[in-house]
Amino acid sequence: MAKMGLQINITYISTSQNKIVQNVFNLQSNVTNGTGSCESESASLSITDHADKISIGFIFTLNTTSRKYHLSEVSVSAALPDMKEHFFAQNRSLDYMRGTLGYSFKCHGEQTLNVTQNASINTFLLQVQPFGVKGDSFGEAEECQLDEDDLLIPIIVGAALAGLVLIVLLAYLIGRKRSHAGYQSI
Repeated sequence: MAKMGLQINITYISTSQNKIVQNVFNLQSNVTNGTGSCESESASLSITDHADKISIGFIFTLNTTSRKYHLSEVSVSAALPDMKEHFFAQNRSLDYMRGTLGYSFKCHGEQTLNVTQNASINTFLLQVQPFGVKGDSFGEAEECQLDEDDLLIPIIVGAALAGLVLIVLLAYLIGRKRSHAGYQSI
């Protein structure tokens, strides 16, 4: 089960410009089809955008001993009219989107999955659960590192402000104690 926004970045040789170009494609849900399959230790998801003739394949692997899964393989193919030749990129040694069996992996922030030097995938508002799905809803979510870092900044700012208040309070108390000394006679 998956829900996400996808953006594909590919570098290819353009026939009209006769040079290497980098192009970004946003996959639109109204022209995109998705299919998938699930086995005991692997799950696959294929997404095809018929308007731009782009296909993406995701393969998740489950370690049954540790009960953890991760995105282990991604492939991207495209057949645009302006391409000199059919584009294909694949990476079979990935370790993205790590989660626990029965839980979904969720990431609100933009995440970039580097496939090869010429292809990458940007995900937005991602939530996937390749294994242990019960019914038609996601399990409890495990947040990605990007989302956890968003919580770290307010904690650091709060701790810095508390430290500053403590320093000001100590300076006030020390200054007040010295002002009660009074005048000394000569």
